[in-house]
Amino acid sequence: MTFNLTKRPSLLWFDLTHDRSTKELIAQFDDACDCSLAKNSVLPIREHADMICIHFDRPDTQGLRLLLEIKRTTPAIPITMFTVQHSEELAVWAMRSSVWEYMVLPLSPAEKKRYLGVVVQLCEVRRNANGQGKSSQIDHSPSLPDSIRLTSGHQKHQALNSIMLYIEQNFRYSIDQSDLAKRCGMTTFRFSRLFKEANGLGFTDYILNKRMNYAKDLLDNSQMPITSIGYEVGFKDPSYFARAFRQFANCTPSEYRLARQLRAAAAMQFEQDEETSEALESLVQSLSG
Repeated sequence: MTFNLTKRPSLLWFDLTHDRSTKELIAQFDDACDCSLAKNSVLPIREHADMICIHFDRPDTQGLRLLLEIKRTTPAIPITMFTVQHSEELAVWAMRSSVWEYMVLPLSPAEKKRYLGVVVQLCEVRRNANGQGKSSQIDHSPSLPDSIRLTSGHQKHQALNSIMLYIEQNFRYSIDQSDLAKRCGMTTFRFSRLFKEANGLGFTDYILNKRMNYAKDLLDNSQMPITSIGYEVGFKDPSYFARAFRQFANCTPSEYRLARQLRAAAAMQFEQDEETSEALESLVQSLSG
């Protein structure tokens, strides 16, 4: 299909990314469109454009409200929303906000080709209409989705995601909190504060809790000596392990294992008593018959 536009589509870009990466995205369209970057997201828009392109990496409340304001003040120009962060709720919000196109990054070559094709068709229709067609100026202003309202808080905790699996696999060994903080690009103080906010426990207490629960599992389901269990869960000093376990479980490891064994024995005896009672009852019934 060919298009007979006298000039290329004009795209006006708004950079609402946190890392200011829109110029890299614009470069993908420079060969087919005339692209310009809006200065400081200033409204109202004075430039003529065939399409307003708003680029998000992680949409937040302020950015989405700006999109609605652009839609309200410039209703005749269609809007494309480019976003790295994607959810079904966000896509529905964009549709209800009358966003013309919702594009999830990074774009595949096929998706980019499809988008450019429909942009050219749209420009052809609008230009042939000589400006006679007018877009609806009804402002639906749908409420922002909860996943976006909570984004800033979630983003802080997402920075910890990369090290939680590491902790899960290595809590039995020595882990330096400052090293984990560096992995997350944080100071130790900030890491400690966010870790407690995300997990409900400070880093040291979280590691201790993991070790104690693992120790209880070994006491319940193995015949390992208690000293060996202490070493297995990460304690180099058996007496320190005993003190830590007592503080955690209100009893020593030996007392915990003994209580577990007594409960298991009592449960087994109860089952045997029930079986005996059932057998006697069956015998009495057969004799009565």
